[in-house]
Amino acid sequence: MKTSKTKVVIVGGGPAGLMLSHILGRYGIDNAVVERHSMEHVASRIRAGVLEYGTAQLLKEHGLAERMLRDGKAKNGALIVWENRPDFFIDLKKWTGKQMWAWGQTYIQEDLHAALTASGAQMIHEAADVALHDITDDPSVTYVKDGVRHQLKCDFICGCDGFHGPSRQAIPLDVRREYERVYPFAWLGIMVERPPLENFTYAYHSDGMAMAAQRNPMLSRYYVQTPLSDRIEDWPDDRFWATLLRRLPENLASQVQTGPSIEKSMAPLRSFVSEPLRWGKLFLAGDAGHIVPPTGAKGLNLAFSDVFYLSRALRSHYLEGSDHYLETYSEMALRRIWASENISWRLTKLLHVFPDEVPFDQKIRESDYDLLLGSEPAQQALAHEYLGLPFEE
Repeated sequence: MKTSKTKVVIVGGGPAGLMLSHILGRYGIDNAVVERHSMEHVASRIRAGVLEYGTAQLLKEHGLAERMLRDGKAKNGALIVWENRPDFFIDLKKWTGKQMWAWGQTYIQEDLHAALTASGAQMIHEAADVALHDITDDPSVTYVKDGVRHQLKCDFICGCDGFHGPSRQAIPLDVRREYERVYPFAWLGIMVERPPLENFTYAYHSDGMAMAAQRNPMLSRYYVQTPLSDRIEDWPDDRFWATLLRRLPENLASQVQTGPSIEKSMAPLRSFVSEPLRWGKLFLAGDAGHIVPPTGAKGLNLAFSDVFYLSRALRSHYLEGSDHYLETYSEMALRRIWASENISWRLTKLLHVFPDEVPFDQKIRESDYDLLLGSEPAQQALAHEYLGLPFEE
């Protein structure tokens, strides 16, 4: 077995892991990223496209916003349209004075990989049999690459390896507390090379939710709510477009430019949180520690808020000799996580049709929407939550 040492091993080469590596590298903190997939596989995953204000600022602060500022689009909010009721705009500009950005996760991944490659950062792709060892005492990560077993000894391990990775599983069951809600429906999403609608748009319809999003001026992402039992094969493009257009009001449906899908995916929805986010010298970030339904557009943003807190904690440890932020990382990150879980859950309840509902449930949903339409304090609160709460000092 070949053994080497670094200060921080980051398990997972998605946007959270690469962003953490990039920030640490800028402060001279040695680290290595260990990823089980190829770089091409990770880069090809098409995910989120809505950036909170804080996420956009983080990209700017660390030299990763050039393409976003040039090719992305600043957005003042998001539109909710409702069957047989007035529209509602989540007006970020009015209530917060700030904007979010339409900019795809794929582009962020590309920029991070390019920056890390240029800086000579250590990225190990296609690492098999990744395992974590001695996380409360003398931590290390082992993996197999090209038939050779390697050991990376380190001071800390940062688990950014997603819901199915080994990092969360390394925390003992008698320590780990997991909270979960599985939703009885999925989102079918397609990507199409057509101009998007002007606004991010959520549509409530008695048949189910629909959503219009955007990645760039010539790339649109659309979703429809489907039963969990459906498969992608059940949804040819013609069926998808007919369903989407039926669930949108006529004035918006007429603006949708349909076309052949270039990507299609089915995503079951869940809310999930694992506590604590720290055990010994292991720290969890991103989907390794939590999942949100996509309704609130919080997934990538929540991962980057974890990275903000964790990179600050490691900088403080190595550069200032203080462990205050390491000791408070889990508690501090979880406050923002639960706030994001909260808004994601409320928007999911508001905009989806749940199987086996009774008329009472629909009346409450309509009352919640009417409150938004008529209450400025409710509008202001939602705008602040949707924009993304500020990072905690």
